[in-house]
Amino acid sequence: MIPNRDKDSVKQGKRDRVLKIVGLVITYVFLFLAAALAFFPFYYMIAASFMDESSILNGRMIPEFASLAENIAYNYSETFTRLNYFHHVAITLLVATSITVLQLLTTILAAFAFARLTFKGRDVLFIAFLATMMIPGELLAISNYVTLSNLGLTGLEQTTFQAIIAMIIPLIASSFYIYLLRQSFLQIPNELYLAAKIDGKTDWGYLWKVMVPLASPTLITITILSFISSWNGYIWPSLVVYNNSDTLISVIIRKGALTMQGPDGNYITQYSWQMTASVLTVVPFLIIYVIFRKHIMRGTGRAGIKG
Repeated sequence: MIPNRDKDSVKQGKRDRVLKIVGLVITYVFLFLAAALAFFPFYYMIAASFMDESSILNGRMIPEFASLAENIAYNYSETFTRLNYFHHVAITLLVATSITVLQLLTTILAAFAFARLTFKGRDVLFIAFLATMMIPGELLAISNYVTLSNLGLTGLEQTTFQAIIAMIIPLIASSFYIYLLRQSFLQIPNELYLAAKIDGKTDWGYLWKVMVPLASPTLITITILSFISSWNGYIWPSLVVYNNSDTLISVIIRKGALTMQGPDGNYITQYSWQMTASVLTVVPFLIIYVIFRKHIMRGTGRAGIKG
C-alpha cells in the first residue's frame, strides 16, 4: 500500500509536468504568433509586388496564379523604368558606403582619444559631446542645412557632386557610435597599452594594431548599423537634394515616380509598383547578408545584439 505522502508526491510530480507542458505550449504559441506578426509585412510586400493594382485595392492577400507571370513582368519592368533603378541604387550605395567609412574613421579616432589619451578637460568634453545626443535631429537638420547653404552645396543649380557631398558631410560623425566604441576600448586592459609603449609603439600604431583588432566585434556592429541607417535615409536627403535624379532610392520611391494619371487627370499612387520598388530596395541587403553572413552573425553575436 502506497503511503499518502508518496501519493501526494506522485500527484505533485504529475501536476508539475502538466504545468511545464502547458507553459511550453503557451510560450511556443506566443512566439509563433509574434514571428507571424513580424513576418507578415515582409510577406505582403512580396505578394503585393506580384499583384495588379485592382487586387491590392480589393484587399487580396494571395496573388492570382493565372496572372502571376504577367503581373511580375509588368510591375518589375515598369518599376525599373520609372525609378531609373540602377542609377539611384548606385548613388545610394556610394552615399551609404562613404558615410559608413567616414563614420568608422571618426568614431575610431574620437573613441581612442576619449578612452586612452589624457588631456585637460577630457571628461567634461566627453559629457558635452554626449549631451548632443539629447538634441532632436530636426534641430540639427536646420543648422546643418544653413551651413551647407552657406557653402553653396544646396540650391536650384545644385550638381550631382554637390548633392552627394551634401548628403554625406553632416553624417560623418555619430555621438552614439563614439560612445559605444569608447566603452569597448575601455574594456581593453591598460597593461597592453603600457606594454606597447615599452616596446616602442606609438599611440597610432597601438590603436590600429592592438585596439582596433580587439574591438572588431563592436566595429562590425557599428558598420552594419551605419550602413543600414545611411541606405534607408529619407528626411535629410529629401531636404538637401533638389534634383530627383540625384537622390537616394528610398526617397525617389515617394517622389511621384510610381504614379499613374487617372481619368480625372490627377496622378494616383500605384501601390503595386511601390511594393515592387520596396522589394528591389531590400534585395541589396539580402545579397550583402548572403556574402557576409558569417561576419555579420559573429559581430552582432559578440556585441550582444541578437535578432
